Amino acid sequence: MAKLYFYYSSMNAGKSTALLQSSYNYRERGMRTLVLAPDLDDRYGVGKVTSRIGIETDAVTFKNDDDLFALVESTCQPEPVHCVLIDEAQFLTKAQVFQLGDVTDKLDIPVLAYGLRTDFRGEPFEGSKYLLAWSDNLKELKAICHCGSKATMVVRFDKNGKAVRRGSQIEIGGNDRYVSMCRKHFKEKIYD
Repeated sequence: MAKLYFYYSSMNAGKSTALLQSSYNYRERGMRTLVLAPDLDDRYGVGKVTSRIGIETDAVTFKNDDDLFALVESTCQPEPVHCVLIDEAQFLTKAQVFQLGDVTDKLDIPVLAYGLRTDFRGEPFEGSKYLLAWSDNLKELKAICHCGSKATMVVRFDKNGKAVRRGSQIEIGGNDRYVSMCRKHFKEKIYD
């Protein structure tokens, strides 16, 4: 029986690298994967999943109002899909997480979702909240704070290097804008 997996962490833990490795493992065995990515993440080009270590693959993009069950079901013809992999899963909607559960339950296709658990304020993203609640299997990927402790939080910085405490939950960026930190250092940056 297929399962819905959520691989979560702060930034720089290797989520995209793990996704790319999982997809490669399936394809190496002659199985077909479907890699999905939100259309709003255009850091490396729309329709790409790219790891900081330099590997990438093409992805089918989706919008917040897309029905992911219908998308996966239509992709299964004429050849079956053996695994669905989702990058930046924190940007999923509640409805889309529900639809991914249907992919596993009705189509019997495993779904591996990779994303952040919380935003720069320490608040859960909608997609992450429901993946944490509804996934069959949760796996934390580890990132490291500058102090050497496990990084569980993300701090957003402005162009002057100051921690951002307010603003839109979603602003696409990489190492130039976001830094992973342990809870202690996150609190020092955000609340002190």
